[in-house]
Amino acid sequence: MSILDTKLAGVKTVLILGHVHPDGDCIGSCLGLYNYLKEVYPHLELTLCLEEPPQKFSYLQNFDQIRTEFVCGKVLDLCICLDCSSEDRLGEGGELLAMAKDSLCIDHHVTNTGYAGENVVEPDASSTSEVLYGLFEESRITREIAECLYTGIIHDTGVFKYSCTSPKTMRIAAKLMETGIEFNRIIDESFYRKTYVQNQILGRALLESITFLDGACVFSVVRLKDMKFYGVTSKDLDGIVEQLRLTDGVECAIFLYETEAQRYKVSLRSKQKLDVAKIAAFFGGGGHVRAAGCTMSGSIYDVVNNLSLHIEKQLKEWEKNACTTE
Repeated sequence: MSILDTKLAGVKTVLILGHVHPDGDCIGSCLGLYNYLKEVYPHLELTLCLEEPPQKFSYLQNFDQIRTEFVCGKVLDLCICLDCSSEDRLGEGGELLAMAKDSLCIDHHVTNTGYAGENVVEPDASSTSEVLYGLFEESRITREIAECLYTGIIHDTGVFKYSCTSPKTMRIAAKLMETGIEFNRIIDESFYRKTYVQNQILGRALLESITFLDGACVFSVVRLKDMKFYGVTSKDLDGIVEQLRLTDGVECAIFLYETEAQRYKVSLRSKQKLDVAKIAAFFGGGGHVRAAGCTMSGSIYDVVNNLSLHIEKQLKEWEKNACTTE
């Protein structure tokens, strides 16, 4: 019996929450849990609340059951928070968490603050979807549940190419594939497919990118006026930071997009030498060793300059350690 089964004993009403600006792992894990509880615990009254999810995930079962208004007019026995490292990352959902009689957090972020009544945090897991798989009874994982978990895993592993991918991740993915999911369609439609305008804004971000620290880092920024010109939202900016990270010779990629005047959402990616989670945490954010984010204020110069101080410090430490081990 997993901790999930233990928490559900005697429970009638369950609320499922994820982090603000839900990504593939957040949506996949939330719907994976929702569908699993529907299958295994049909007596439960379930509510799933998330900010508006991208339509590219609409192939997932019960996608249409996601509520985007954070209102729940009933007593909540249990609130389960997924893929969310801190209470403030729940956004409006934080108020609903406070109303619940009990809470459980299932996550894989090393920066998790342990804010729930009980917390299952596995920093070595590729994704929250991978953590969930270990809590589910394998024989009860349907094809539809598998689609959700597989979606979450491919998005947080970059289709199995990021360093968070482990042999265990691949074994779980294989098990999910054995349920008969159309894995190639899931990868193409939810991870790689882009609209024409998404390709345009990606191209502009790449064209206007700038390298610094002798080519070790690259950054790009999309301003509010650019988003208005192309008619895009933050959901259309997925993949830009990853493409920047692939630049030959670059160790760290930074992508900024403006959320309001002189306020930026910052995405950080690294290849080998940097722990970007530490950098993001310094500025009030969080994430993983190779992928993290935060929100910063000031001019573009101020933001990049402040980040570069921490990046340069870590690069020098890495080079120093590399020299001592030779």
